[in-house]
Amino acid sequence: MREIIYYVATSIDGYICGPDEDVSGFLQEGDAIDRYLQDLQKFDTVIMGKRTYEFGYKYGLEPGQPAYAHMEHYIFSRSLFFNSQSEKVHICEPDIEIVKEIKLQKGTAIYLCGGGLFAGWLLDQGMVDIVKIKLNPLILGDGVSLFGESKRQYKLKFIKGESFQYGLQMLTYRIEY
Repeated sequence: MREIIYYVATSIDGYICGPDEDVSGFLQEGDAIDRYLQDLQKFDTVIMGKRTYEFGYKYGLEPGQPAYAHMEHYIFSRSLFFNSQSEKVHICEPDIEIVKEIKLQKGTAIYLCGGGLFAGWLLDQGMVDIVKIKLNPLILGDGVSLFGESKRQYKLKFIKGESFQYGLQMLTYRIEY
């Protein structure tokens, strides 16, 4: 079965963006970002919620098109609709059985892209296997929490930690359900 890897930038206080989806304080360059971009090439599938997909519009993403050209996209939403969309973009009901089916498909690990609410829902369903955090030297004070509204406690097994330019840390953990 394929693993789901939540690979995400976060502030020291656990936010994946500030108020109004502000990500301007997160590092946008350096060796950690180069590593992240290289790592993305290893995935053939990405899953995300509607808000994360639509966030890409701010950066030139055309509605209905893939955010990552080489990946199959599964966007979980009850209301997202396109008049025209790429064959690589699939809109799915937020149903855990669909996530399980994706995990059973042949392919690489699955990239869980952004979305604290969606990530928290998957976490509480026991679907997130690995958390890979790009820990930015930044305190946001408010915004979207790393795992949205999830209130459960989980133990994590530390796998790897790396230090990069500008104080960014890359931390990898396995979730122990």
